[in-house]
Amino acid sequence: MDVRSAPFYLLDTNTAGYIVNGRSPSARRHLQESLARERVALSAISEAEIRYGLELKPGAVRLRAAVEQLLGLIEICAWESTAAQAYGRLRARLKTSGKPLSGLDLMIAAHAVALGATLVSHDRAFRHAASFLTVVDWAGDL
Repeated sequence: MDVRSAPFYLLDTNTAGYIVNGRSPSARRHLQESLARERVALSAISEAEIRYGLELKPGAVRLRAAVEQLLGLIEICAWESTAAQAYGRLRARLKTSGKPLSGLDLMIAAHAVALGATLVSHDRAFRHAASFLTVVDWAGDL
C-alpha cells in the first residue's frame, strides 16, 4: 500500500474515546476497516487530553490498557510549526466568520489541516470549520 495516496484520517479526542470505551461500535468498525488500508493517526494534542483523563482515574486499569492498545495501533502526530501556521490561518478565518472553536479543538482542527488529513469527529463544534477542512463522523450510531 502506498500510504501517500491512501486516505489519511486524524481521530479527534472524543472519537478515540468512543473507540476505547466501546460506546460506538460503528467507530470501532471503521477503525478496524481503515487500519488495513489507510493511514489513521491521533494528534499529540488529543493524546495529551486522553492522558489527562487517565490521570484523573488512577484506578482505571482496564481503561488505561485499552488506551495504550489504541495508541499502539495508530500513529501519533507531533504538533509542529506547520500545525502552528495552520492554526494561525484557521483561527483568523473562523474569527472573521464569527464561528470560533475552543482552544484545543482549534489546535486539533489546525493539525488536520496541516497534515492534509480528514478529521474524524462526532463533535458538532467542528462543523464550524467544515469549509476549511474535511470532517467525517465514524460514530453515527450515537
